[in-house]
Amino acid sequence: MEDTKNLTNHQAELGEAIRRHLCRSGQRELPYSLLYDDLGSVLFEAISLLPEYGVTRAESRVMRFQANEIVSQLSLPIRVVELGSGTGVKTRWILEALKRQEKVSYAAIDLSRYALDVCEKEMGALPFVTVEKLNLSFLDGLQVALSRREIGQSVLVLFLGSTIGNSHPSEARTFLGEIRSHLEPGDHLLLGVDLQRDERALLLAYDDPTGVTAAFNLNLLGHINRELDSNFDLRSYVHEARYNAAEQRVEMHLRSKREQTVTIPEICLSISIREGETIWTESSYKYCAEDLHQIAIQSRFEPVGQWIDSEWPFSANLWRVAC
Repeated sequence: MEDTKNLTNHQAELGEAIRRHLCRSGQRELPYSLLYDDLGSVLFEAISLLPEYGVTRAESRVMRFQANEIVSQLSLPIRVVELGSGTGVKTRWILEALKRQEKVSYAAIDLSRYALDVCEKEMGALPFVTVEKLNLSFLDGLQVALSRREIGQSVLVLFLGSTIGNSHPSEARTFLGEIRSHLEPGDHLLLGVDLQRDERALLLAYDDPTGVTAAFNLNLLGHINRELDSNFDLRSYVHEARYNAAEQRVEMHLRSKREQTVTIPEICLSISIREGETIWTESSYKYCAEDLHQIAIQSRFEPVGQWIDSEWPFSANLWRVAC
């Protein structure tokens, strides 16, 4: 039966994602973006504080110590646009380094209204920064932000947090190419990428003993319950982190502890899930630093610089749109 209810855009998109991914034959999936509702964003902020998860601290160190060098490569005046801004905590260093401009225009794009509100409060406290909140998907938000650039203004797109690793490498290249297609000569992309390391450390980062990552993963089902009045029983699922060496990725799954039927009234859907069956919720691909130069070229960017943290294998990569 097709849905006849009046749904919000978010509910309609959520329902379409469930029909396309969760109802497929074989491995059930859900898009990783569904992890980041308001509660999910709060839980991810908690994950970033865990000793087992070093990505956020590594990126913050790179931003803190290399921001001036990164900014020295840019053409001013510049507009900063961040895809998946979260609370903007790592971005502050870049904005601080740009304060020699009279004003810094910063557009924060995120699916979480909570994260955007925190970001606006934190970044808006900088007297030289004007913050624009865009509660949109990455590409939709990018188009809106770019449509508001001023004459003579270049753009720095920030795509941090190693979010690019959540997509299959072929999809990641396509997405980077789409970003490139919206930019003009002289614009830049600053890309955060988590690098390969030993399996044990990787799995601990995605299955911490405190259980915060498990709560983050399970909240995806809670997100669907709240938005679409579904009846996922979160207690009947268990979080699993797996390392796929052949694909160089960590996978997050939710495994059903029993046979169950889930109903989603808002989209008139019923799903039977077997005991032991999993829902694949996130991938995190890990890259070799040397490969990123070629990925930039394939995406029609010119590599400008790469900075790697000394404590955790994480890289920040600055690419330019060549004339």
